[in-house]
Amino acid sequence: MTWLELADDTPFGLHNLPYGVFSVGGAPERRVGVPVGDQVLDLTAAAAGTAAPFAPLLTAGVLNPLLAAGAATWREVRESVTEWLTETRYADQLRPHLVPLAEVTTHLAFEVSDYVDFYSSEQHALNAGRIFRPDATELPPNWKHLPIGYHGRAGTVVASGTPVVRPHGQRKPRNADAPSFGPSQRLDIEAEVGFVVGTPSTVGTPVSTADFADHVFGVCLVNDWSARDIQAWEYQPLGPFLGKSFATSVSPWIVPLAALDHARVDGPRQDPEPFEYLRTTGKWGLDLALEIRLNGHLVSSPPFATQYWTAPQQLAHMTVNGASLRTGDLFASGTVTGPERDQRGSFLELSWGGQEPLELPGGVTRTFLEDGDEVVISATAPGPDGTRIGFGEVRGTVVAG
Repeated sequence: MTWLELADDTPFGLHNLPYGVFSVGGAPERRVGVPVGDQVLDLTAAAAGTAAPFAPLLTAGVLNPLLAAGAATWREVRESVTEWLTETRYADQLRPHLVPLAEVTTHLAFEVSDYVDFYSSEQHALNAGRIFRPDATELPPNWKHLPIGYHGRAGTVVASGTPVVRPHGQRKPRNADAPSFGPSQRLDIEAEVGFVVGTPSTVGTPVSTADFADHVFGVCLVNDWSARDIQAWEYQPLGPFLGKSFATSVSPWIVPLAALDHARVDGPRQDPEPFEYLRTTGKWGLDLALEIRLNGHLVSSPPFATQYWTAPQQLAHMTVNGASLRTGDLFASGTVTGPERDQRGSFLELSWGGQEPLELPGGVTRTFLEDGDEVVISATAPGPDGTRIGFGEVRGTVVAG
Protein backbone atom coordinates (compact mmCIF):
# COMPACT_ATOMS: atom_id res chain seq x y z
CA MET A 1 0.00 0.00 0.00
CA THR A 2 1.09 3.57 -0.66
CA TRP A 3 -0.24 7.05 -0.10
CA LEU A 4 0.55 7.78 -3.75
CA GLU A 5 -2.04 7.24 -6.46
CA LEU A 6 -0.41 4.62 -8.70
CA ALA A 7 -1.98 2.89 -11.68
CA ASP A 8 -2.14 -0.88 -11.30
CA ASP A 9 -0.13 -1.35 -14.51
CA THR A 10 2.58 1.22 -13.86
CA PRO A 11 6.05 -0.08 -14.74
CA PHE A 12 7.44 2.11 -11.94
CA GLY A 13 5.62 0.71 -8.92
CA LEU A 14 6.93 0.24 -5.39
CA HIS A 15 8.45 -3.10 -6.35
CA ASN A 16 10.76 -1.39 -8.83
CA LEU A 17 12.24 1.88 -7.47
CA PRO A 18 15.09 2.36 -9.96
CA TYR A 19 17.62 5.17 -9.67
CA GLY A 20 18.62 7.88 -12.10
CA VAL A 21 19.78 11.48 -12.40
CA PHE A 22 17.56 14.33 -13.57
CA SER A 23 17.19 18.07 -13.85
CA VAL A 24 14.11 20.28 -14.18
CA GLY A 25 13.32 23.25 -16.40
CA GLY A 26 16.75 23.72 -17.88
CA ALA A 27 18.36 24.17 -14.44
CA PRO A 28 22.00 23.05 -14.38
CA GLU A 29 21.67 21.25 -11.04
CA ARG A 30 21.45 17.47 -11.37
CA ARG A 31 19.71 15.44 -8.70
CA VAL A 32 19.31 11.75 -7.92
CA GLY A 33 15.75 10.58 -8.48
CA VAL A 34 13.52 7.53 -8.26
CA PRO A 35 10.58 7.26 -10.70
CA VAL A 36 7.33 6.22 -9.03
CA GLY A 37 4.28 5.97 -11.26
CA ASP A 38 4.23 9.09 -13.41
CA GLN A 39 6.37 11.13 -11.00
CA VAL A 40 9.99 11.24 -9.90
CA LEU A 41 10.91 11.43 -6.23
CA ASP A 42 13.77 13.90 -5.78
CA LEU A 43 15.84 11.56 -3.64
CA THR A 44 18.55 14.15 -3.04
CA ALA A 45 16.05 16.51 -1.43
CA ALA A 46 14.04 13.79 0.32
CA ALA A 47 17.12 12.30 1.98
CA ALA A 48 18.29 15.70 3.14
CA GLY A 49 14.82 16.60 4.44
CA THR A 50 14.52 13.40 6.47
CA ALA A 51 18.13 13.63 7.72
CA ALA A 52 18.83 10.19 6.28
CA PRO A 53 22.38 9.01 7.07
CA PHE A 54 23.01 8.31 3.38
CA ALA A 55 22.02 11.83 2.26
CA PRO A 56 25.64 12.92 1.55
CA LEU A 57 25.93 10.10 -1.03
CA LEU A 58 23.21 11.73 -3.17
CA THR A 59 24.60 15.22 -3.72
CA ALA A 60 27.16 14.64 -6.49
CA GLY A 61 24.76 14.71 -9.43
CA VAL A 62 25.75 11.13 -10.33
CA LEU A 63 25.15 7.78 -8.67
CA ASN A 64 28.83 6.91 -8.18
CA PRO A 65 29.07 7.73 -4.43
CA LEU A 66 26.00 5.57 -3.79
CA LEU A 67 27.36 2.82 -6.03
CA ALA A 68 30.65 2.77 -4.13
CA ALA A 69 28.95 2.56 -0.73
CA GLY A 70 28.20 -1.14 -1.15
CA ALA A 71 25.37 -3.60 -0.79
CA ALA A 72 24.44 -2.82 2.82
CA THR A 73 23.90 0.83 1.97
CA TRP A 74 21.98 -0.08 -1.19
CA ARG A 75 19.57 -2.09 0.96
CA GLU A 76 19.27 0.74 3.49
CA VAL A 77 18.38 3.28 0.81
CA ARG A 78 15.82 0.98 -0.83
CA GLU A 79 14.19 0.16 2.51
CA SER A 80 14.04 3.86 3.42
CA VAL A 81 12.45 4.89 0.12
CA THR A 82 9.91 2.08 0.45
CA GLU A 83 9.06 3.22 3.97
CA TRP A 84 8.72 6.85 2.92
CA LEU A 85 6.30 5.97 0.14
CA THR A 86 4.17 3.58 2.18
CA GLU A 87 3.92 5.31 5.56
CA THR A 88 1.36 8.14 5.45
CA ARG A 89 3.29 10.10 8.09
CA TYR A 90 5.82 10.99 5.38
CA ALA A 91 3.27 12.12 2.80
CA ASP A 92 3.20 15.84 3.56
CA GLN A 93 6.97 15.98 3.88
CA LEU A 94 7.65 14.22 0.57
CA ARG A 95 4.93 15.62 -1.72
CA PRO A 96 6.96 18.79 -2.44
CA HIS A 97 9.79 16.55 -3.66
CA LEU A 98 7.70 14.76 -6.31
CA VAL A 99 8.16 16.05 -9.87
CA PRO A 100 6.03 14.99 -12.87
CA LEU A 101 8.03 12.53 -14.94
CA ALA A 102 7.06 14.40 -18.10
CA GLU A 103 8.79 17.55 -16.82
CA VAL A 104 12.23 16.12 -16.05
CA THR A 105 15.29 15.85 -18.24
CA THR A 106 17.24 12.67 -17.58
CA HIS A 107 21.02 12.38 -17.78
CA LEU A 108 23.62 9.65 -17.77
CA ALA A 109 23.11 8.28 -14.28
CA PHE A 110 26.74 7.41 -13.49
CA GLU A 111 30.25 8.26 -14.58
CA VAL A 112 31.42 5.29 -16.63
CA SER A 113 34.83 4.02 -15.56
CA ASP A 114 35.26 1.14 -18.02
CA TYR A 115 33.03 -0.48 -20.62
CA VAL A 116 33.13 -4.14 -21.65
CA ASP A 117 30.77 -5.65 -24.21
CA PHE A 118 30.13 -9.38 -24.44
CA TYR A 119 28.86 -11.70 -27.16
CA SER A 120 26.64 -14.04 -25.19
CA SER A 121 23.61 -14.90 -27.34
CA GLU A 122 24.19 -18.21 -29.10
CA GLN A 123 21.60 -17.40 -31.76
CA HIS A 124 23.17 -14.00 -32.46
CA ALA A 125 26.63 -15.54 -32.70
CA LEU A 126 25.36 -18.13 -35.18
CA ASN A 127 23.51 -15.52 -37.23
CA ALA A 128 26.40 -13.06 -37.32
CA GLY A 129 28.86 -15.79 -38.26
CA ARG A 130 26.70 -16.92 -41.17
CA ILE A 131 26.20 -13.36 -42.41
CA PHE A 132 29.84 -12.23 -42.16
CA ARG A 133 31.23 -15.62 -43.20
CA PRO A 134 28.65 -17.33 -45.44
CA ASP A 135 30.59 -20.59 -45.40
CA ALA A 136 30.58 -20.74 -41.58
CA THR A 137 28.39 -23.43 -40.06
CA GLU A 138 29.53 -23.54 -36.45
CA LEU A 139 30.33 -21.24 -33.57
CA PRO A 140 33.96 -20.24 -33.05
CA PRO A 141 35.76 -23.07 -31.19
CA ASN A 142 36.15 -21.01 -28.01
CA TRP A 143 32.57 -19.74 -27.86
CA LYS A 144 31.10 -22.34 -25.48
CA HIS A 145 34.15 -22.36 -23.25
CA LEU A 146 34.23 -18.69 -22.25
CA PRO A 147 32.14 -15.48 -22.49
CA ILE A 148 33.74 -13.66 -25.43
CA GLY A 149 33.99 -9.89 -25.03
CA TYR A 150 35.91 -6.80 -25.98
CA HIS A 151 36.98 -3.69 -24.08
CA GLY A 152 34.98 -0.72 -25.39
CA ARG A 153 35.34 3.03 -25.03
CA ALA A 154 33.90 4.48 -21.82
CA GLY A 155 34.09 8.06 -23.11
CA THR A 156 31.46 7.47 -25.78
CA VAL A 157 28.85 5.87 -23.52
CA VAL A 158 26.05 8.44 -23.74
CA ALA A 159 22.68 9.15 -22.17
CA SER A 160 19.47 8.05 -23.81
CA GLY A 161 18.27 10.70 -26.25
CA THR A 162 21.76 11.83 -27.29
CA PRO A 163 21.87 12.15 -31.12
CA VAL A 164 24.03 9.52 -32.80
CA VAL A 165 26.30 11.02 -35.44
CA ARG A 166 26.85 8.70 -38.39
CA PRO A 167 30.49 7.62 -38.11
CA HIS A 168 33.14 7.79 -40.85
CA GLY A 169 35.73 5.14 -41.49
CA GLN A 170 37.20 2.69 -43.96
CA ARG A 171 34.88 0.23 -45.71
CA LYS A 172 35.56 -2.54 -48.20
CA PRO A 173 32.58 -4.44 -49.61
CA ARG A 174 33.30 -8.02 -50.67
CA ASN A 175 33.10 -7.12 -54.34
CA ALA A 176 35.39 -4.07 -54.09
CA ASP A 177 39.02 -4.19 -55.18
CA ALA A 178 40.19 -1.69 -52.55
CA PRO A 179 38.87 0.00 -49.40
CA SER A 180 37.26 3.44 -49.47
CA PHE A 181 36.70 6.08 -46.80
CA GLY A 182 33.46 7.82 -45.89
CA PRO A 183 30.30 7.68 -43.78
CA SER A 184 29.06 4.26 -42.75
CA GLN A 185 26.46 2.88 -45.14
CA ARG A 186 25.48 0.00 -42.84
CA LEU A 187 24.70 1.70 -39.54
CA ASP A 188 23.08 -0.66 -37.07
CA ILE A 189 22.00 -1.17 -33.46
CA GLU A 190 22.44 -3.92 -30.93
CA ALA A 191 19.74 -4.36 -28.27
CA GLU A 192 21.54 -5.28 -25.07
CA VAL A 193 21.21 -5.42 -21.30
CA GLY A 194 23.83 -3.66 -19.18
CA PHE A 195 25.11 -4.28 -15.65
CA VAL A 196 26.46 -1.44 -13.49
CA VAL A 197 29.28 -2.14 -11.03
CA GLY A 198 29.14 -0.50 -7.64
CA THR A 199 31.70 -2.00 -5.25
CA PRO A 200 35.25 -2.11 -6.68
CA SER A 201 37.74 -4.95 -6.36
CA THR A 202 41.51 -5.03 -6.00
CA VAL A 203 43.99 -5.74 -8.75
CA GLY A 204 45.08 -9.37 -8.72
CA THR A 205 41.94 -10.66 -6.98
CA PRO A 206 39.34 -12.36 -9.19
CA VAL A 207 35.65 -11.88 -8.39
CA SER A 208 33.73 -15.15 -8.12
CA THR A 209 30.26 -15.78 -9.51
CA ALA A 210 29.06 -16.13 -5.90
CA ASP A 211 30.10 -12.51 -5.20
CA PHE A 212 28.22 -11.05 -8.16
CA ALA A 213 25.49 -9.35 -6.08
CA ASP A 214 28.09 -7.80 -3.75
CA HIS A 215 29.61 -5.89 -6.65
CA VAL A 216 26.83 -5.26 -9.19
CA PHE A 217 24.35 -2.53 -8.27
CA GLY A 218 21.76 -2.87 -10.99
CA VAL A 219 20.63 -3.33 -14.56
CA CYS A 220 19.95 -0.97 -17.47
CA LEU A 221 19.30 -1.12 -21.20
CA VAL A 222 22.06 -0.58 -23.74
CA ASN A 223 22.09 0.18 -27.46
CA ASP A 224 25.52 -0.67 -28.82
CA TRP A 225 25.43 1.28 -32.10
CA SER A 226 27.47 -0.52 -34.76
CA ALA A 227 28.85 0.47 -38.17
CA ARG A 228 28.79 -2.93 -39.84
CA ASP A 229 30.77 -1.98 -42.94
CA ILE A 230 33.56 -0.42 -40.86
CA GLN A 231 33.42 -3.40 -38.48
CA ALA A 232 33.65 -5.99 -41.26
CA TRP A 233 36.84 -4.46 -42.71
CA GLU A 234 38.65 -3.79 -39.43
CA TYR A 235 37.77 -6.65 -37.09
CA GLN A 236 40.42 -9.15 -38.22
CA PRO A 237 42.57 -9.96 -36.30
CA LEU A 238 41.89 -7.98 -33.10
CA GLY A 239 38.11 -7.54 -33.08
CA PRO A 240 35.81 -4.47 -32.87
CA PHE A 241 37.29 -0.99 -32.84
CA LEU A 242 36.01 2.07 -34.74
CA GLY A 243 32.87 0.25 -35.89
CA LYS A 244 31.73 0.17 -32.25
CA SER A 245 33.43 2.96 -30.34
CA PHE A 246 31.56 6.02 -31.66
CA ALA A 247 28.42 5.71 -29.44
CA THR A 248 26.82 3.42 -26.90
CA SER A 249 23.49 4.62 -25.48
CA VAL A 250 22.31 3.76 -21.97
CA SER A 251 18.82 4.02 -20.49
CA PRO A 252 18.32 6.62 -17.72
CA TRP A 253 17.03 4.38 -14.92
CA ILE A 254 19.17 1.71 -13.20
CA VAL A 255 16.95 -1.07 -11.87
CA PRO A 256 18.50 -2.54 -8.68
CA LEU A 257 19.11 -6.28 -8.53
CA ALA A 258 16.76 -6.40 -5.53
CA ALA A 259 13.84 -5.49 -7.81
CA LEU A 260 14.43 -8.49 -10.08
CA ASP A 261 13.92 -11.45 -7.74
CA HIS A 262 10.79 -12.54 -9.63
CA ALA A 263 12.59 -12.27 -12.97
CA ARG A 264 15.36 -14.72 -12.10
CA VAL A 265 15.28 -17.99 -14.03
CA ASP A 266 17.64 -20.87 -14.66
CA GLY A 267 20.25 -20.17 -17.28
CA PRO A 268 20.48 -22.44 -20.31
CA ARG A 269 22.10 -25.84 -20.07
CA GLN A 270 25.78 -25.38 -20.87
CA ASP A 271 27.66 -28.09 -22.72
CA PRO A 272 30.54 -28.59 -22.19
CA GLU A 273 30.42 -27.87 -18.49
CA PRO A 274 32.25 -24.59 -17.84
CA PHE A 275 35.47 -24.40 -15.89
CA GLU A 276 34.94 -24.17 -12.15
CA TYR A 277 35.38 -20.39 -11.98
CA LEU A 278 32.39 -20.00 -14.35
CA ARG A 279 30.04 -22.30 -12.46
CA THR A 280 27.11 -20.71 -10.66
CA THR A 281 24.57 -21.68 -8.04
CA GLY A 282 21.03 -20.35 -7.98
CA LYS A 283 19.04 -18.77 -10.76
CA TRP A 284 20.93 -16.00 -12.53
CA GLY A 285 19.23 -15.95 -15.90
CA LEU A 286 16.83 -13.01 -16.20
CA ASP A 287 13.43 -13.17 -17.88
CA LEU A 288 13.44 -9.74 -19.52
CA ALA A 289 11.20 -8.98 -22.50
CA LEU A 290 12.82 -6.42 -24.82
CA GLU A 291 11.14 -4.48 -27.60
CA ILE A 292 12.82 -2.61 -30.46
CA ARG A 293 10.97 0.17 -32.27
CA LEU A 294 12.09 1.94 -35.43
CA ASN A 295 10.37 5.29 -35.97
CA GLY A 296 7.58 4.16 -33.66
CA HIS A 297 7.02 0.74 -35.24
CA LEU A 298 7.68 -2.47 -33.31
CA VAL A 299 10.18 -4.51 -35.31
CA SER A 300 11.48 -7.08 -32.83
CA SER A 301 10.89 -8.54 -29.35
CA PRO A 302 14.11 -10.25 -28.19
CA PRO A 303 13.93 -12.49 -25.07
CA PHE A 304 16.85 -12.03 -22.69
CA ALA A 305 16.28 -15.40 -20.97
CA THR A 306 17.79 -17.13 -24.01
CA GLN A 307 21.30 -15.76 -23.33
CA TYR A 308 23.90 -18.55 -23.08
CA TRP A 309 26.28 -16.81 -20.67
CA THR A 310 24.88 -15.11 -17.56
CA ALA A 311 26.00 -11.85 -15.97
CA PRO A 312 27.76 -13.54 -12.99
CA GLN A 313 29.75 -15.65 -15.45
CA GLN A 314 30.67 -12.56 -17.47
CA LEU A 315 31.83 -10.75 -14.32
CA ALA A 316 33.88 -13.75 -13.19
CA HIS A 317 35.53 -14.11 -16.58
CA MET A 318 36.22 -10.37 -16.80
CA THR A 319 38.24 -10.52 -13.57
CA VAL A 320 39.69 -14.05 -13.56
CA ASN A 321 43.05 -12.76 -14.79
CA GLY A 322 43.22 -10.35 -11.86
CA ALA A 323 41.75 -7.32 -13.63
CA SER A 324 40.06 -5.07 -11.09
CA LEU A 325 36.58 -3.62 -11.00
CA ARG A 326 36.00 0.09 -10.52
CA THR A 327 32.89 1.89 -9.36
CA GLY A 328 30.97 2.87 -12.48
CA ASP A 329 32.17 -0.01 -14.66
CA LEU A 330 29.56 -1.04 -17.21
CA PHE A 331 29.44 -4.42 -18.88
CA ALA A 332 26.84 -5.34 -21.47
CA SER A 333 25.37 -8.65 -22.52
CA GLY A 334 25.96 -8.44 -26.23
CA THR A 335 23.11 -8.49 -28.72
CA VAL A 336 19.98 -10.18 -27.40
CA THR A 337 18.53 -12.45 -30.11
CA GLY A 338 15.99 -15.24 -29.91
CA PRO A 339 15.36 -18.13 -32.30
CA GLU A 340 12.56 -16.45 -34.29
CA ARG A 341 12.96 -13.79 -36.96
CA ASP A 342 10.94 -11.25 -34.95
CA GLN A 343 13.27 -11.82 -31.99
CA ARG A 344 16.47 -10.63 -33.65
CA GLY A 345 18.31 -7.88 -31.81
CA SER A 346 20.01 -6.07 -34.71
CA PHE A 347 19.18 -4.90 -38.21
CA LEU A 348 22.12 -6.97 -39.42
CA GLU A 349 20.02 -9.99 -38.52
CA LEU A 350 16.57 -8.55 -39.24
CA SER A 351 17.63 -7.79 -42.84
CA TRP A 352 20.06 -10.72 -43.01
CA GLY A 353 23.01 -8.57 -43.90
CA GLY A 354 20.91 -6.34 -46.17
CA GLN A 355 19.64 -9.18 -48.36
CA GLU A 356 16.10 -9.23 -46.90
CA PRO A 357 14.81 -5.65 -46.41
CA LEU A 358 12.58 -5.12 -43.41
CA GLU A 359 9.08 -3.97 -44.37
CA LEU A 360 7.54 -1.14 -42.36
CA PRO A 361 4.04 0.41 -42.54
CA GLY A 362 3.38 2.64 -45.53
CA GLY A 363 5.52 0.63 -47.92
CA VAL A 364 8.77 1.80 -46.32
CA THR A 365 11.68 -0.65 -46.12
CA ARG A 366 14.98 -0.68 -44.26
CA THR A 367 18.08 -2.76 -44.33
CA PHE A 368 20.26 -0.51 -42.17
CA LEU A 369 19.58 2.88 -40.57
CA GLU A 370 19.08 6.13 -42.47
CA ASP A 371 19.65 9.67 -41.21
CA GLY A 372 16.64 10.79 -39.17
CA ASP A 373 15.73 7.28 -38.01
CA GLU A 374 14.92 6.94 -34.32
CA VAL A 375 15.44 3.65 -32.50
CA VAL A 376 13.85 3.02 -29.10
CA ILE A 377 14.58 -0.07 -27.00
CA SER A 378 12.44 -0.83 -23.95
CA ALA A 379 12.05 -3.79 -21.59
CA THR A 380 9.96 -5.18 -18.78
CA ALA A 381 10.39 -8.06 -16.34
CA PRO A 382 8.05 -10.05 -14.09
CA GLY A 383 7.37 -8.56 -10.68
CA PRO A 384 5.38 -9.88 -7.71
CA ASP A 385 1.66 -10.65 -7.99
CA GLY A 386 1.55 -10.40 -11.77
CA THR A 387 3.08 -6.91 -11.94
CA ARG A 388 5.70 -5.85 -14.47
CA ILE A 389 8.98 -4.12 -13.68
CA GLY A 390 9.84 -1.41 -16.22
CA PHE A 391 13.29 -0.35 -17.39
CA GLY A 392 12.20 2.73 -19.28
CA GLU A 393 13.66 3.33 -22.71
CA VAL A 394 16.97 3.89 -24.39
CA ARG A 395 16.50 6.01 -27.50
CA GLY A 396 18.65 7.62 -30.13
CA THR A 397 18.21 9.39 -33.46
CA VAL A 398 20.71 9.12 -36.30
CA VAL A 399 22.08 12.40 -37.65
CA ALA A 400 24.37 12.94 -40.62
CA GLY A 401 28.08 12.99 -39.91
